[in-house]
Amino acid sequence: MTTDLSKYDSSLLPSADVLERQRYAIVVADWNSEITYAMAQGAVDTFIKQGVPEDNIDVIHVPGAVELTYGAARILREERVNALVVIGCVIQGDTPHFDYVCQSVTQGIAFLNAQGKVPVIFSVLTVLNKQQALDRCGGKLGNKGIEGAVTAIRMANL
Repeated sequence: MTTDLSKYDSSLLPSADVLERQRYAIVVADWNSEITYAMAQGAVDTFIKQGVPEDNIDVIHVPGAVELTYGAARILREERVNALVVIGCVIQGDTPHFDYVCQSVTQGIAFLNAQGKVPVIFSVLTVLNKQQALDRCGGKLGNKGIEGAVTAIRMANL
């Protein structure tokens, strides 16, 4: 059974003439790139499909999930985006490292959101195995990058 959770009602989004004047950023972790790059492409494609010019979409790469907070903070300091999406993938292993990475990125992004300057959308997969990640980066459960882009647009236009 396929349940694509990335389907959305585009009538909830602003018109293309509004979106063509807005800027968005995506900060993507290079770790687990098979997953994260597919999510980032889903986000970029969604922004463009909704009317954001490609030149108004910045994609910034960082090494891993922990570095997403720093990358997002740098973008926010520039004060030139309406919203940004952080994309990463943390797959549980045999050590507590998974817990520390997940906690670090979650708290970091929550802190940036609490500052209230620009919406920072959390599109970080925290999964038990690679198959769960594949299911969420374009597989049977959709693409969480698409969902991140839609959420960014909605939050930027509250």
